[in-house]
Amino acid sequence: MNLRQVRVGCEFAYVAEIDTPTVFQVEPRNAAPISLVHQEWSALPDIRVRRYTDLYNNPCVRLVLPAGRSVLRYDATVLVPDATEEVDFSAPQLPPDDLPDDVLVYTLPSRFCLPDMLGDEAWSRFGGIEPGYARVQAICDYVNDHLTFSYGSSDALTTAVDVNRSGFGVCRDFTHLAISFCRALNVPARYVFGYLPDLDVEPDPAPMDFAAWMEVYLGDRWWTFDPRNNMARKGRILIGQGRDASDVAMVTTFGAPFLESMSVLAEEG
Repeated sequence: MNLRQVRVGCEFAYVAEIDTPTVFQVEPRNAAPISLVHQEWSALPDIRVRRYTDLYNNPCVRLVLPAGRSVLRYDATVLVPDATEEVDFSAPQLPPDDLPDDVLVYTLPSRFCLPDMLGDEAWSRFGGIEPGYARVQAICDYVNDHLTFSYGSSDALTTAVDVNRSGFGVCRDFTHLAISFCRALNVPARYVFGYLPDLDVEPDPAPMDFAAWMEVYLGDRWWTFDPRNNMARKGRILIGQGRDASDVAMVTTFGAPFLESMSVLAEEG
């Protein structure tokens, strides 16, 4: 398979009143189908970083933001397949009793994904569709059509129920709603976020940002679905996966430093 080289990274500028312990989750997972060629952290002033792997096997970095202003930058080079993710409309939905033990957690309610509160709507909208890949795609089609992408329309407390009611959200909200509908139908679904460069698609004029999508367990494996873009894409570079966005926050601070600026890079080169 042909490979393409992608540069990814991000930069954060913080102003902290006191030394503030912080966890960053912005490094790609070095696992197939992508390959991490090089990565590097830099900071002003100099800051020591420590790596660990969280409960979901996501790579994380721990550090302490010093009092005052600090700028942290992460840069990496990644090789990605020159192909979109796989699609298979014959992939079946398994009955709950046949699901692997470690997959069951992704059928349950979580902080932002609320299948128990959206169950009636899920069954009325999608219950008549043959279980399997086609039903999940129908969910993505509906969410993509129902929601309007709008920066600032949601916040850190917005749930799938909230965004379903308002009709507006960002990519994490599209994903939370689709996951909730899937789980309400006993389809295991987990939240994923990462870098998504504009490979062989019309460039998005908006500033580059992290992207969110979902993985759904059908047959004997996880499949990628993207309720926001609703199309197969090249170059997805996964950073983290979990029950919802609360499990894969890109930054967790044990304090309240002021985020002065943030930028994200994901481009071929």
